[in-house]
Amino acid sequence: MYAIVDIQGQQFKVEADQKLFVHRLNAERGSEVEFEKVMLIDNDGQITIGSPTVEGAKVVLEVISHVKGDKVLIFKKKRRKGYRKLNGHRQQFSEVRVKEIIA
Repeated sequence: MYAIVDIQGQQFKVEADQKLFVHRLNAERGSEVEFEKVMLIDNDGQITIGSPTVEGAKVVLEVISHVKGDKVLIFKKKRRKGYRKLNGHRQQFSEVRVKEIIA
């Protein structure tokens, strides 16, 4: 059984007991979070497509930890002008585990 769910503007294909990284959630470690924007559910070959979401379906996630992603470097340069600028950024992520898919 799997589902396609919208988590903070991004769509993920999730299965039970799967771990994934999503944009930082405002939740404590060990807490449970529910998402009700389920776009599609596949229950052993029986596919339910929502328009836009499946009624009564939700995905329950458990927050494992909060981590930072890899550093992304942004380099700007204008040739022959002496202009160079280097910036860096590390995105905040939450590691979550899918506890159950309720259809």
